[in-house]
Amino acid sequence: MPRVKVQRKSTAIDMTAMCDVAFLLLTFFILTAKPRTEDPVPVDIPASSITQPIPDDNVLMLTVAEQKVFFTVDGNDIRKQTLNQMGDKYGIKFTVEEQTKFSGTPIFGVPMNQLKQFLQLDAAQKKEYKQPGIPNDTTANNELADWIREARKADVALHNKALRVSIKGDNKEEYPTIKKVIGILQRQEVNKFSLITTIRTAPKTN
Repeated sequence: MPRVKVQRKSTAIDMTAMCDVAFLLLTFFILTAKPRTEDPVPVDIPASSITQPIPDDNVLMLTVAEQKVFFTVDGNDIRKQTLNQMGDKYGIKFTVEEQTKFSGTPIFGVPMNQLKQFLQLDAAQKKEYKQPGIPNDTTANNELADWIREARKADVALHNKALRVSIKGDNKEEYPTIKKVIGILQRQEVNKFSLITTIRTAPKTN
């Protein structure tokens, strides 16, 4: 008895569900991606052979370059609260617009008496503006210590967590500036902090 030949048909796969998943993943990564913060001055960080990633959130970073110190803290709400606390401390009233602009400013390095003028600059002007750094004189004017203290207070009040502190220093920065920053942290009993480095390339072998 002859065999019945089964007609072969091409397999059709509905990719609609896969496309939906792909677009959902793409949207998720776009919305959760953290943009890279551009430093106000060029920073050539030193090399290290140890790899330990820095957390992506809840970080207070101090950038040290050209004998200047710049301040960064994660979270728009923490920045806004810190600004208000600093305003109360220094007797400066910031408007709602200024608070909004500051909360969207990832890094800055200007004294308190210049902060209002700095916030009035647009993005292009801020990029061209030569920021003088945050005053950190241990005897007369130590605004940096106040920024660190108030940011830590704001984080505890808003999120009940302790900020992770990191120092990002230029490879050619003089040691006294770094020592001064570390001394400020130690006086606030911040004895655990991270030093930002890049990976040292392995030596070539013949």
